[in-house]
Amino acid sequence: MGQGAAENEMVVKRDPKVVAEVRRFVRLVAGQWGMDDFVPCLVASELVTNALQHAKLETDEDVVLRLSRTEDDALWMEVQDAAYDLPQMLAADTTSETGRGLFIVDQYARCWGIRALAENAGKVVFAVIDRT
Repeated sequence: MGQGAAENEMVVKRDPKVVAEVRRFVRLVAGQWGMDDFVPCLVASELVTNALQHAKLETDEDVVLRLSRTEDDALWMEVQDAAYDLPQMLAADTTSETGRGLFIVDQYARCWGIRALAENAGKVVFAVIDRT
C-alpha cells in the first residue's frame, strides 16, 4: 500500500449527531491498523466538535477529518475547517460543559498544533497519537 492510499478522509456534515459517525470511522481505521481506538475516538470527537462549533455558518465549506500514519507508526489526525480564527486552549473549568476540547487533546496526544491555511482559507488542527 503506497503512501497516498494510507490517507483516510471523511467529510463531516454540520450536525452534532455526526460525531457518532466520526467515532465509527476512526474505529474502523484504527482497527485496520491494529490500533486501540479509545484515544483516537476521544481526540477525533473533540477536534471535530470544536471545528463544527466554530465553523463559519455562512460558508458551505466542509469540515474534513483525515487520518494517516506517521513514519514511526503513530496515528496522524487532522481536522480542516474554513474558520480562520485559531482555537485557544482554555483553562479547564470543572463546571463548564464546553472549553475542554483542546485540554483533552493536549492530555492524550503526543503533540498537536494548528496550521493556518493560505489566504484566510481556514485552518488545520492536527494531533499525533501514539499506538499504545
